[in-house]
Amino acid sequence: MSGISTHILDTSLGRPAAAVAVTLEQKIGDAWVFLSRQTTDGHGRVKQMLPDAKALEAAEYRLSFATGAYFAAFGVAGLYPVVEITFEVCSGGGHYHIPLLLTANGYSTYRGS
Repeated sequence: MSGISTHILDTSLGRPAAAVAVTLEQKIGDAWVFLSRQTTDGHGRVKQMLPDAKALEAAEYRLSFATGAYFAAFGVAGLYPVVEITFEVCSGGGHYHIPLLLTANGYSTYRGS
């Protein structure tokens, strides 16, 4: 399956981060172009960020996670109101899974499978 997916784990609470807004953009020339906005499910996942009619192309992409709103819902002051992850797809097709490990004061990411 071709596409982009993500998964957020709140490592401070030891559980998935549900109901987090995630935006996907693609860099075209010097501009970032909006592709989609979705919300993580109860397992902290978005299974497909690309719109149905959009093929995965070789390009730079950016995922933006509304982490400030997520932590505010728990009464926690987070350091990063938005976490942005920019990554490069070198050839079209394939699948890119970009997990986010999150706490109120830090985060980590990697290319998952």
